[in-house]
Amino acid sequence: MSTAVSVALARRGLLVAVLVTALPTCMSARTPEALVSSRAAPVTTIEPVEPHEPEPVEPAVPPSPPPIELPRGGRTIFPEHRLVGFCGTPGAPALGELQGDLAAKAKVLEARASQYGGDGGAGPKILPVFELIAVIVQAWPGADGKYRRRVDDSVVREYLRVARLAKAILLLNVQPGHSDFLTEVKAFEPFLREPDVGLALDPEWAMKPNERPGEFWGQTTASVINSVADYLASLVVAGDLPEKVLVFHEVVRKVVKDETSMRAPPGVVIVKSVDGLGPPYAKVATYANLMQRMAPGVHPGFKLFFYEDTQNGGSLMSASQVLALSPQPEYVMYE
Repeated sequence: MSTAVSVALARRGLLVAVLVTALPTCMSARTPEALVSSRAAPVTTIEPVEPHEPEPVEPAVPPSPPPIELPRGGRTIFPEHRLVGFCGTPGAPALGELQGDLAAKAKVLEARASQYGGDGGAGPKILPVFELIAVIVQAWPGADGKYRRRVDDSVVREYLRVARLAKAILLLNVQPGHSDFLTEVKAFEPFLREPDVGLALDPEWAMKPNERPGEFWGQTTASVINSVADYLASLVVAGDLPEKVLVFHEVVRKVVKDETSMRAPPGVVIVKSVDGLGPPYAKVATYANLMQRMAPGVHPGFKLFFYEDTQNGGSLMSASQVLALSPQPEYVMYE
C-alpha cells in the first residue's frame, strides 16, 4: 500500500472514530422519551357540560289597536265639539228634514252647520248629527196597545250608513207612547253598541195610563233618564267606546220631574234641548225660562222648526242669534 493510501485510510478511520465517539453523547441528551415529551402537545382536560333546557321565548305581543274615535276625531264630545243636526223619519216630512234623499240632506246640513263656525275658526269643531225618530208615537194603540211604532232595523242601518259617509253621529229619537224609555232603547242595542250612535228622548210623548198622545202632555222623571244614561254608560265601558250623547227634549217644565237630580255617568254626556215654538222672541223667552232649572253637568241645547217657527209672520232664527243665547247652546237641532 502506498503512503498516500495509508494516510487516507488513517484519516477516514480517525473521522469514523470521532463520529462514533460523539454519537452516544448526542443520543444521551435526546432519548426517545425526551423527544416524545418535547414534541407532544399539552393535554387539556375538558370538563363535561351538563345539559340544560333552552330559555323559553315569549310570544310576540301584537300591538294594541288604536282607540275608537268619533267620526271627526277624538273620544270626547264637549267642549271640543258643537252638535248641529237635522231630525226626521222616513215618509213623514212634517216630522223633519231628515227623510227622502239622505245624501242630499247631508250636504244641506253640512252647509247650515258651517254657519256655526268651528272650521278653522274660533270655537268648537262642528260635529253633524242625524237624529232619526226611531220610535214614533201614534194616535192609535196598535196591536200591543203601546201607541208607538218602531222603524225597521233596515231603516236604522241606512241612516247610519249615510251618517258615516257624512262623518256624522246618529241619534235614535224615542217617543215611547204607552211603552217606557228603557224598553224601547234596549230594542236598538245592537246599534247602540256602535261608537257613533246615541239617543234622544222625547218625554212629552211618554204617556201615563189611559192618556192618549196629543190630548195630554207626556211626562218622565230624572230617575228614568238616569237609568237610560247608566245603560248607555255600560255599553261604553263594555266596548271601550268614545263618549255617547243622550239628549232629552223639553218643551214645558212639566214634562220632566225632579230634573235637578239628573246626573251623567262617565262616558255619557246629557243634553237638555229646549223645544220652544214660535217667533224668535217667544223662543228666546222659553229658552231663558227652562234654562233656569239645569242639573249640574247637563249641557244646553236648542231646537228650531222650519215650519212652526215661520208661521204667522215669524222667521227662523239665524246662527248668530242662536249663538247669542245664554247659556250658548252646544247642541242645535233643526226639524
